[in-house]
Amino acid sequence: MSECVALLRGINVGRAKRVAMADLRKLLESLDCTQVRTLLNSGNAIFQAPGGSTRRLATVIEEAIQQRFGFPVPVLIHTARELGEIIAENSQTQAEQDPSKFLVAFVASRSALGKAKPLLAGSWGSERLAIGSRAAYLWCATGILQSRLLPVFSRAMGTSITTRNWATVLKLQAVISTSR
Repeated sequence: MSECVALLRGINVGRAKRVAMADLRKLLESLDCTQVRTLLNSGNAIFQAPGGSTRRLATVIEEAIQQRFGFPVPVLIHTARELGEIIAENSQTQAEQDPSKFLVAFVASRSALGKAKPLLAGSWGSERLAIGSRAAYLWCATGILQSRLLPVFSRAMGTSITTRNWATVLKLQAVISTSR
């Protein structure tokens, strides 16, 4: 068994794609995941998963969500170790200034990060983009809604990403740490 974090993309935003966290926990438990916990109402789950490929598990969860709730939801899964590496790799000190303006873009595969590399040459004013080996890091200095960088980044990356603000990422790590 390995500790995993599942990040569901685009649920519980507005009125579309509503998934109650209690229902998500039940669904994961029905897939042989144990010690399932959810964080916030935005599709974050921490659990113990049977050994095997996290990519395969993500596909199984996506199929179960489609069957149970009737709509597609991309799912990204990282192990606890991978989440720790993503956090440690962040070199942008702005994350601590205002965690709500700092986003971590999680990717389904490392190769997807190549789509964002051309954006590194762009002039984004006080906004910053960094690309790590498993995630991209965006500092949206004037806020996420006013960001010039975020919509361009999102278009370049398409549905291969899901973002979480720095505070949420650290909360996920804290949940993992308390369960050990």
